[in-house]
Amino acid sequence: MLSARLSRSYLPRAASSFRAPVVRSPLASSFRRHYADGGDDKVKGQVIGIDLGTTNSAVAVMEGKTPRIIENAEGTRTTPSVVGFTKEGERLVGIAAKRQAVVNPENTLFATKRLIGRKFSDAEVQRDIQQVPYKIVQHTNGDAWLEAQGQKYSPSQIGGFVLGKMKETAEAFLGKSIKNAVVTVPAYFNDSQRQATKDAGQISGLNVLRVVNEPTAAALAYGLEKENDRIIAVYDLGGGTFDISVLEIQKGVFEVKSTNGDTHLGGEDFDITLVRHLVQQFKKEQGIDLSNDRMAIQRIREAAEKAKIELSSSLQTDINLPFITADSSGPKHINTKMSRSQLEQLVDPLISRTVDPVRKALKDANLQAKEIQEVILVGGMTRMPKVTESVKSIFGREPAKSVNPDEAVAIGAAIQGAVLAGEVMDVLLLDVTPLSLGIETLGGVFTRLINRNTTIPTKKSQIFSTAADFQSAVEIK
Repeated sequence: MLSARLSRSYLPRAASSFRAPVVRSPLASSFRRHYADGGDDKVKGQVIGIDLGTTNSAVAVMEGKTPRIIENAEGTRTTPSVVGFTKEGERLVGIAAKRQAVVNPENTLFATKRLIGRKFSDAEVQRDIQQVPYKIVQHTNGDAWLEAQGQKYSPSQIGGFVLGKMKETAEAFLGKSIKNAVVTVPAYFNDSQRQATKDAGQISGLNVLRVVNEPTAAALAYGLEKENDRIIAVYDLGGGTFDISVLEIQKGVFEVKSTNGDTHLGGEDFDITLVRHLVQQFKKEQGIDLSNDRMAIQRIREAAEKAKIELSSSLQTDINLPFITADSSGPKHINTKMSRSQLEQLVDPLISRTVDPVRKALKDANLQAKEIQEVILVGGMTRMPKVTESVKSIFGREPAKSVNPDEAVAIGAAIQGAVLAGEVMDVLLLDVTPLSLGIETLGGVFTRLINRNTTIPTKKSQIFSTAADFQSAVEIK
């Protein structure tokens, strides 16, 4: 099936030892020369950085040597990644879309980033179908699409609408048209998910110069002004995904050593767990099952998210939802108290799911937890005290509080944009491919060409023979 001849062509890793100065490596030196010459193509115009999040998105720009988050029209620094379609044919994005979700749950699309680049048959998609009020449908090519007001949309289109909103926010602040952007993705996204994110950028009218891994972007935000060399871990638990990356920072060079994660674990799952608990509790007390009442479920979902956030700073909160439903005896209400310990008990299995990827990332980096000198927390869910405790128990140290978990990724994207534009010359980012890459060969066998955690860019060639004599065509998967 495979020919005997094999050829490899790739750039060496940036350092053979963790303690060796990265700046002396051939790869780092070649990249520095490359950027000093302006890269492949000199970027014209300002470059914005966008964190396209599952729950919220943010946009940032460099002002001189300082990155800045741009507030939206409503004055907030993050924008809900929500798109709503009204019966009048209007499309709403962001806060306006989220506000009308309770009265229009079937046509308000949220957390669609979890569907981007996925097939309808994926187990995660089938699970999502049971947990969202809107329709997830199968496209002719087998991809998972969405339906609202009788129209079908790809997740890339919905992502494009959100990116378009971020583009408008940046243009309103800067007072000029913006074409170029760096967009972030979860580190553990596969190739089809990354390509679908680039497609979203095109739909919004943006030229996506680079797709950067979210933990790597956060590391840029953390390390831009740091002078000391160090080894750090970025623990990123956001709205829909979890990533862990181990990096070495030396003299402006950010080298990713390993990355791991779960593309279907985040704050949405915490919300779903709490919603399920409240629905079961209401059924037990009132004998009414609200599972199929989309408007009621949307109200409970919003109350669950609010309670989850409040319990990060309070020990107890009230969940009050009057007139949630009615029966022959009259209206029914949800009126209950939730303690932090109750919530922690409910979501403990979800927090535990982050431990194994962390251990794998450390193993791939040939490091022990005690060798990590700083742990950076990214993503809104890291504000939960139980999550912080879990991180502390893994690494044996208090996580750093020096970056804003909601804004660090967008800031890092803006820094990388400035690097590509030649505005920042003393920063070099060496990222890795999070998953092994290969092709399918005879018998449905996956033949690996590039191992996971290989520094990119990289190239490898391998010669394959045909499965049968005189074969004139092949299908590459």
